[in-house]
Amino acid sequence: MKPNKIFYAFIKFTFAIALRIYNRCSVKWLAPEIKSGGQNYIVACNHCSNLDPVIVGCFFHKPLRYFAKEELFRSWFLRTCITALGAVPVSRADNASAAGALRGFMRLYDEGSDVLIFPEGGRSLDGKLQPLEAGVAVIAAHEKAPILPVYIKGSFDAMPPGAKFIKPSKIKIIFGKPLVYAEEVYKKREGRDVIMKGLESAFRDLERE
Repeated sequence: MKPNKIFYAFIKFTFAIALRIYNRCSVKWLAPEIKSGGQNYIVACNHCSNLDPVIVGCFFHKPLRYFAKEELFRSWFLRTCITALGAVPVSRADNASAAGALRGFMRLYDEGSDVLIFPEGGRSLDGKLQPLEAGVAVIAAHEKAPILPVYIKGSFDAMPPGAKFIKPSKIKIIFGKPLVYAEEVYKKREGRDVIMKGLESAFRDLERE
């Protein structure tokens, strides 16, 4: 079930203001900002904090869907907020199944949603970009979907893994240029390597911004 539009807008606005003030969050687009309607995207982001999906959801101009571990839904407040921002609960067992996770993302995309994926497979424990997993390329190739690379700086300092409180550290989110490939790249198996190399290169470029 997609999030309620009115509640989604309220939560998004509230969190965006809080991030702007408390974490001095800045937003940068390297290409024209993506507005509502039109092409759906796979939004691929680095990941080192539980704040990351909230940050992306607040500043991407379209509703996003993404999978979140079921533990995050135990708190009524957090469950209400992340559900409003498009989170879908997934158990550890389901999350451990690569095939199940891929099918889940494809289903969300086929339903007409922009989907948020963290290609590192989990949160970075040192704040640095970790090796990327190929699932995002499999989804992109299957759906012939453009990938929007996004890089967040500062969320690790604000709320590293294990932290219970958010620190007022400065956060910056950078939306890169969409990665779109020719039909033959999506069709060929080796095309997945092309997609992954392109995404990793995009992340490295955003990291240096």
